[in-house]
Amino acid sequence: MLAKRIIPCLDIKDGRTVKGVNFVELRDAGDPVELAKRYVLEGADELVFLDITATHEQRKTLVELVQRIAHAINIPFTVGGGIKSVADVSALLEAGADKVSVNSAAVRRPLLVNELAKEFGSQCIVVAIDAKAEKGDWFVYLNGGRLATDIQALGWSKEVEERGAGEILLTSMDHDGSKKGFAIGLTKAVSSQLHIPVIASGGAGEMAHFTAIFKEGKADAALAASIFHFGEIPIPVLKSYLNDHKIAVRI
Repeated sequence: MLAKRIIPCLDIKDGRTVKGVNFVELRDAGDPVELAKRYVLEGADELVFLDITATHEQRKTLVELVQRIAHAINIPFTVGGGIKSVADVSALLEAGADKVSVNSAAVRRPLLVNELAKEFGSQCIVVAIDAKAEKGDWFVYLNGGRLATDIQALGWSKEVEERGAGEILLTSMDHDGSKKGFAIGLTKAVSSQLHIPVIASGGAGEMAHFTAIFKEGKADAALAASIFHFGEIPIPVLKSYLNDHKIAVRI
């Protein structure tokens, strides 16, 4: 059995790590380079860096900051925010990213996923899906959760897999920052129809939430931010707990 992964997420705004609730009410969570170093020492399996205002502000990801973080860590590093082209991905991989996460640009031009997978290989192409529950279904949102679409999250996840995505980063906007648990139904629905890994994101508040998303939600990895940033759940303690609950993790 493949080990389940625990992934801290650095949401970046103006060069600082921030965290909000339901994608708003952002508060400062510290220096991203120092947090990244801490997570390596604590045993995080990977690290995700999301420049959360790059698309909305119509600019590229903060490459210099990506370089500084990449230089400070030795675990897989995924970077997202404002990525629109093969050239954007090249710049981030050269800066030290191992994988890139695309979201809004892929929805606007789905062929981008094919192009990136062909150029760089599916193993480094993550498609992020920000989903919100409406009218009995889950719909995709763009621009850091600011822009609604009529695209169904389940159908979109299947399409990007077929186009060459190697992984899905699935965030429930309704659960984001709530600390009430991950979106188990959504995650299970997506995981059950795909053959690529699904990272669950949004809602982690206690260790039992991770057990639930792995066992019931069928997630391959779980991503969280504030509970790690503010020391509410240390990663070594979480991994020990998961191990005790018969969930394979790298300790």
